[in-house]
Amino acid sequence: MLSLKSILSQIKRSFKQYKLNHLENNYFSKLMDALQTPIEYLKGIGPSRANLLKQELNLFTFQDLLYFFPYRYIDRSTFYKINDLPKNSSEVQIKGEIVNVEMIRQKRGKRLVATFTDGQNKMELIWFRGHQWIKESLKLNTAYVIFGRLNWYDNRPHMPHPEMDTLENFEKGFSTALQAVYRSTEKLLSKGISQRVIIKMMGELMRSSENPFAETLPGDLITKYRLIDKNTALKNIHFPKNQDTLTAAQNRLKYEELFFIQLQLLMKNLQRKQKIKGFVFSKVGDYFNTFFNNNLPFELTKAQKRVIREIRKDIGTAQQMNRLLQGDVGSGKTIVALMVMLIAADNGFQSCLMAPTEILAKQHYQSLKSMVGGLDISIGLLTGSSKKAERTQLAELLESGELNILIGTHAVIEDKVKFKNLGFAVVDEQHRFGVAQRAKLWRKNSIPPHVLVMTATPIPRTLAMSVYGDLDISVIDELPPGRKKVKTIHRYDSNRLKVFKFIADEIQKGRQIYMVYPLIKESEKMDYKDLMDGYESISRAFPPPKYQISIVHGQMPAKDKDYEMDRFIKKQTQIMVATTVIEVGVNVPNASVMVIESAERFGLSQLHQLRGRVGRGNDQSYCILMSSHKLTNEAKTRLETMTATTDGFQIAEVDLKLRGPGDLMGTQQSGVLQLKIADIIKDNQWLKTARSDAQELLREDPRLEAIKNTSLRQTLAKMKAYQNIWNYIS
Repeated sequence: MLSLKSILSQIKRSFKQYKLNHLENNYFSKLMDALQTPIEYLKGIGPSRANLLKQELNLFTFQDLLYFFPYRYIDRSTFYKINDLPKNSSEVQIKGEIVNVEMIRQKRGKRLVATFTDGQNKMELIWFRGHQWIKESLKLNTAYVIFGRLNWYDNRPHMPHPEMDTLENFEKGFSTALQAVYRSTEKLLSKGISQRVIIKMMGELMRSSENPFAETLPGDLITKYRLIDKNTALKNIHFPKNQDTLTAAQNRLKYEELFFIQLQLLMKNLQRKQKIKGFVFSKVGDYFNTFFNNNLPFELTKAQKRVIREIRKDIGTAQQMNRLLQGDVGSGKTIVALMVMLIAADNGFQSCLMAPTEILAKQHYQSLKSMVGGLDISIGLLTGSSKKAERTQLAELLESGELNILIGTHAVIEDKVKFKNLGFAVVDEQHRFGVAQRAKLWRKNSIPPHVLVMTATPIPRTLAMSVYGDLDISVIDELPPGRKKVKTIHRYDSNRLKVFKFIADEIQKGRQIYMVYPLIKESEKMDYKDLMDGYESISRAFPPPKYQISIVHGQMPAKDKDYEMDRFIKKQTQIMVATTVIEVGVNVPNASVMVIESAERFGLSQLHQLRGRVGRGNDQSYCILMSSHKLTNEAKTRLETMTATTDGFQIAEVDLKLRGPGDLMGTQQSGVLQLKIADIIKDNQWLKTARSDAQELLREDPRLEAIKNTSLRQTLAKMKAYQNIWNYIS
């Protein structure tokens, strides 16, 4: 039993710790608050410069400026003599003096020319703009350090618009062997805000900060990876003493950036699971079992079975499921979604599937209707073109609970559409829907339905961890048995007659053909085959009545599009000439050839999606990529990748390297990955490490209540308080 003395001693220690924590919290808050000072209050900036920095670079506060990281560095340790300058357009640094300045008129305007000497030889420094204030600032016979890119004319060196500093300022300033280079704009340069001015601003920010910058990471993580402290990292990212200190600063800040992204995503997932209750699908009943035993068109793959187990585990708890289902084209995601819908029906709940286009919604509707034949399951279709009578009938069936499954486009999220008890929602190709649209669907009930997000665009693991880190992820990574790999071939336009002969042979075998074009009408700027021109040439090569051709594009009225699609599905036409409107949702097993015109014009993701429209039957299928001989290196890489592999995940990795994460995810996700210093491709290992550390930390301390995690808790609180603080974090 503890003595009174021991109890008093414990109380004293606890009170002391409380005081220390309280002081630390106040100190941290003051440091963070100080960084929210508007940028115009930094010495040397003022209102007019501040407005320019806000407009051009989105720099509003000291915080923004501090995290405005350089994008490259210049070695300022070497000084050249004019006589030893390299005979190319290198960036060089020279010590010397200006001995003459003159304004020279030319055909258009004038230029300012200064004669610069290193004591032995001379060269010209030239300015084409900002003449007056530059001329006034130049001092004759004063020691300068100049830096810039060389131009050679008539075997003599010139330096246009050099960076200049007096030798005295250079030696006592923040100048270091490695000098930072920051993003800038023409407008900033024309208004006199050069790289030198930005560097001076950074130096003033460092000098004006009386207190060091607050530490944000726990000590054990800093020790584990031998990271430098936050203060040293921020100073060395802007003013590195050498390459070693720069590397140490970059590693520290990259890890921190990725760690906080992962911590926030994982906490969001954890909090959602704790707070948002979900329906319990406790049984697997007649709907599911009858379908599994009698209707299943093929044996499920191991991957499909694994994914269904993962989903069943989620929906069997009282927590709302929020799961991403990734699967390559043709991997069988839809049948997985249907089987979960049947479990929902077994438990007395309705389901909904939202698709981005009418073609895809109708495709899902027809596919599911055919698969549930014989089961007492009612399925409805609602799209923008649904007639009023159809809508009224659907509304009655939904509200009474007689309709088990509703499939549709964004029309399903309209306020008029009310469910009796929506328990399961599927969002197909979710990157095509905005956040607000998806939220509307989830608010159809007082208790949100379980949500399954499906995508046929495989996402590299690194990207999935960053963009979908708050979702549980399932992957179908194998195709159904018996599916033959699509053979992909690259052919140049000069081989067109041979390609036409091959198409004719396939049609003779009873097969059908897709011909896809990138543009609807001819573009004056781009030399690509357009749809209408293509349709005419195909019609000449495959004339009626022997051949029949459908044409489909995005600008057609919905009923005309449906008519043409229907003709192709019923084998009334052998060739479909189309734009990328058929990228998703078209399922014609008899179509065995996909010809993509001007294939160099398409991204890898689109090419892979289009290829997925064939190979859906038992016959050998082909994808022919047509291109001109003029190909960029990137276009060659794309076409070579497509011919080398049909693995969507490999293709996505190449796509990520070529296009970067923002482009790959499209406009809906572009804001998520605007990182300040880390690169999820190059810093892949740091990303994995940061996620693993965040997971481990939250397992031990889910609410960040431990004393060692005080800095994390305070940092996250400040992120919420200041919307712009570390605004690169998702």
